Amino acid sequence: MEFDTIAGIASGMGGGIGIIRISGPEALKAAGAIFRTKKYLKDPKKEWDQAYFEKKETHTIHYGMIVNEDGSMLDEVMVLLMKAPRSYTCEDVVEIDSHGGPFLVQKILKRILHQGVRLAEPGEFTKRAFLNGRIDLAQAEAVMKMISSKGEFALESATKQLEGRVSGYIEEIRQEILHNMGYIEAALDDPEHYELDGFSEKLHEMLQKECNRLQELLDNFENGRMKSEGINTVIVGKPNAGKSSLMNLLLDEERAIVTNIAGTTRDILEETVHIGNIVLNLVDTAGIHDTEDIVEHMGVEKAKEYLGQADFIIYVVDASIPLDEADYKIIELLSDKKGVILKNKSDLEKNLDDKELEQKLHWDCIDFSSKTTKGLSKLEKYITDSFLEGNISYNDQIYLTSVRHRDAVEKAVVSLKQTMQTIEDEMPEDLFIIDMMDAYEKLGLINGETASEDLVNKIFKEFCMGK
Repeated sequence: MEFDTIAGIASGMGGGIGIIRISGPEALKAAGAIFRTKKYLKDPKKEWDQAYFEKKETHTIHYGMIVNEDGSMLDEVMVLLMKAPRSYTCEDVVEIDSHGGPFLVQKILKRILHQGVRLAEPGEFTKRAFLNGRIDLAQAEAVMKMISSKGEFALESATKQLEGRVSGYIEEIRQEILHNMGYIEAALDDPEHYELDGFSEKLHEMLQKECNRLQELLDNFENGRMKSEGINTVIVGKPNAGKSSLMNLLLDEERAIVTNIAGTTRDILEETVHIGNIVLNLVDTAGIHDTEDIVEHMGVEKAKEYLGQADFIIYVVDASIPLDEADYKIIELLSDKKGVILKNKSDLEKNLDDKELEQKLHWDCIDFSSKTTKGLSKLEKYITDSFLEGNISYNDQIYLTSVRHRDAVEKAVVSLKQTMQTIEDEMPEDLFIIDMMDAYEKLGLINGETASEDLVNKIFKEFCMGK
């Protein structure tokens, strides 16, 4: 597949080194037009050979200078040369390592674009790797997951997806479906050589087996999503119960304002916290209570909204005072949720009725003090044990962490179950193929084999520039 030549900044802004990537049929020529060796600059009267890189071996590194249009030095660089098809995109690729000043990197990019090269769209380098057959769509998505990974599990699962583990697992199932569809069609066309007697029972058994494999992926989806993207954890409680103090302790910095004035936190504070090998998407909410203050009321309503999206809730209750009507209203919101009760201010005289609390909300309780940090390590261990079961690594287990992949698998399972129902209803064999083909195509969306151009474009538009 032939494309034009593109370029983009592949490094983050403001680092010590800037990386500009060029890919396409004119990549070597464009780089050669703006590059000069140190030896040449000592004798600039000689004509520069702009085909310099075209004559060099692939996978070599070249030291020299990027020059301005008038031939003066712009920057001292290292140039990495990768000729097609042995490159990220399977095209000729040049990567220029320059000094990392944002203005300087942009100026080098402009010099490249002046050579007739187009600015790359977000994700276009990886898109070309997909379209040129070096990686499939699931592997391409894994590239972005690696870049945005928040923790150990996210990185590990993205790496395995990039290795092709997810694609390989799905493709095994697709090939099993395809093989059986092929046999049915062959038997219908040539019944003398292909026997269908007793085939339906074997097919039903195979479909049930593959359905179970796909269902296992679906059953583990939420677990994989939370470990990969982070556990959406909401801190909730009445005003001045100690929510913001807990937030600061978990962050190990003063991010939330802490005062003795009830209702200090009106805005929702969101931070990412690492506890061991897991990631918490931590949300500190406004204290939930009745209020006539419009701004405070908006914060309370937002807190209730976050509760509906939470994977885990830390309910902070003031142990120095009895439960009141505000607590009862909060407990009503938490009845069908997963979480833990943190009995704060345990360093003060206790006036909380433990039995009443246990009767109203059947969660585990931890005695806690934001002043002395008593109970903090116990809370962290509780969260870790609840979600990791003691081990972050999933070894050879395959996890789906993409909603797109989950949706495709769900639809494939529906089609396979429909095929099994058709078999049980003793319908003609040619009807089996309809739903089997649908399952085959739905699973093909994962590796991109049956994905539409619009879907592919939508996926790559979510990538960052230079990737």
